[in-house]
Amino acid sequence: MSEPQGSEGTTQRLPVIERAAEPDQRGQSASAAAYGPPPVLEGGTGGTARRFWSARRVPAGIVALLLLLIAGVFLYDIAAVRADRPAMHWRRELARQLAERPLDDTWVLVGAGVAAVLGLWLILLAVTPGLRAVLPMHRTHPDVRAGLHRDAAAMVLRDRAMEVAGVQSVRVRTRRKRADVRAISHFRELDDVRADLDVALAEAIRGLGLSRPPALSVHVARTTRKKG
Repeated sequence: MSEPQGSEGTTQRLPVIERAAEPDQRGQSASAAAYGPPPVLEGGTGGTARRFWSARRVPAGIVALLLLLIAGVFLYDIAAVRADRPAMHWRRELARQLAERPLDDTWVLVGAGVAAVLGLWLILLAVTPGLRAVLPMHRTHPDVRAGLHRDAAAMVLRDRAMEVAGVQSVRVRTRRKRADVRAISHFRELDDVRADLDVALAEAIRGLGLSRPPALSVHVARTTRKKG
């Protein structure tokens, strides 16, 4: 029989990204470390890059549409009154309710609470940058800003972790301040696998070029062997 073309007598281990294998509670190894910002490249600006601001198009569009509808209805009603036509029933009823209901009425308090919550939500959207899924990268030029999506960063760390001997599957969850790595090992000592993962992932985090590198948390567990 002839061998397949292009193999040249070598084999490559196929990575298993996610596998439904529960870790054995008898064998686990974990570590946590933090990494400082990468060194400033030649010609860089230094300092810490700020987060990207979201355009907030959806909330702004909803608010603008609601204000336009409310203003249009009131303007139409006022124009109708100026033209010697009776005001709309809902506006007469609203004016009567506002004039007769006391301030401690339940519906008045509920309406005030809803208005306050909506106002605080709009203020929060106005003063926070948003785009939590985009990690700012270190600036090497004053006119250029770059960001890396958290899913892309997790994919890079996962690929680097799969290159470590003894790792069978890896799940990586990247947050804004921490990267959680949970690996399943099917051979080698767990402490040795975890130590190699610490070194490989530390180098990978530095290679991402993030302005605020996330802290690294590595957990390694043994696969559960099925009894048959």
